[in-house]
Amino acid sequence: MKYKVLILVAVICSNSLLFGQSDSKIPVDLKVNEGEKKVDVMVDGKLFTSYIYPDNVKKPVLWPVMSPTGNMLTRSFPMINKEGDRSDHPHHVGVWLNYGDVNGLDFWNNSEAIAPEKRDGYGTIYHQSIEKSESGKGKAILVTKSDWKSPDNTLMLVEETSFEFIANKKVRIINRTTTLKAVIDEVKFTDNKEGMFAIRVAREMELPSEKPTKLMDSHGNVTKVEKMDNTYVKGNYRSANGVEGKEVWGTRCRWMKLASEIKGEPVALVIIDHPSNVGYPTYWHARDYGLFASNTLGQKIFSKGKKELNFSLKKGESVTFKYRLVIASENLTDDQINKLANEYATK
Repeated sequence: MKYKVLILVAVICSNSLLFGQSDSKIPVDLKVNEGEKKVDVMVDGKLFTSYIYPDNVKKPVLWPVMSPTGNMLTRSFPMINKEGDRSDHPHHVGVWLNYGDVNGLDFWNNSEAIAPEKRDGYGTIYHQSIEKSESGKGKAILVTKSDWKSPDNTLMLVEETSFEFIANKKVRIINRTTTLKAVIDEVKFTDNKEGMFAIRVAREMELPSEKPTKLMDSHGNVTKVEKMDNTYVKGNYRSANGVEGKEVWGTRCRWMKLASEIKGEPVALVIIDHPSNVGYPTYWHARDYGLFASNTLGQKIFSKGKKELNFSLKKGESVTFKYRLVIASENLTDDQINKLANEYATK
């Protein structure tokens, strides 16, 4: 049996709503640098994002992600030291896709911070190859292969991912399509809240909060802060069902927006789920501190036991996940996003 579920990260809108006739002329160039284990995605000569797979990150990720005017939308920690960054959850790096319970192994929480005596409980995704790198006008395509492995180096899943990077002056889209194929007898994705397609955002994109936390200074020193400074923190979630703020966690709908302002630039991040995905419409593992994630597979947790999925693959079976992440230099309206979601649902 072959399952089809697509994972698409779109950072632009590919219909006439946000794209003019001249938008397709903007160059989107891929710069492959295997020595530094990355592929830079350049839009009109400026960095938009990079596909990176360093040894100290336990899965390939997109980091950083820049807005159309050049503001960083992803958290800097733990890749570089930035004053004011939260130092929690070192496994939250850039934009990624993985899961918290795959045959009992935790792929989601794995990082260098895991103690050696506990690492036998965590899985790792290893980049294997770049299959295609195609630059172009208005969009570029990157195809990669990766292996999902257990701590004893057993290959569990073979992954093929296609990224489609689309750009215009005010919007970006990354369409990520990921196919996972089981190469052992059975791979079980037991319902778990830690998943699946996610982005960890910059401090300015968070929701205002006064809860004590630990922040980093520009030298990498971490100190506890009893009361947060929210001067530049203006983020707010809004769901397709009209739910806002931190109350969106655990709700279920086809899209979610996180909007804010960075250095005077209005910014909106929108994740759109696809109707073909297993478990559609997705549940939202979206937190006020900056984790923004779509999780179609963790139904038991989010529904408080009312629903249960426990998706699995037999050897030789495959599943495809598809999500779209829209990044705009404007606070997109519900009507604009619904049109984008309707258009995306036909793909």
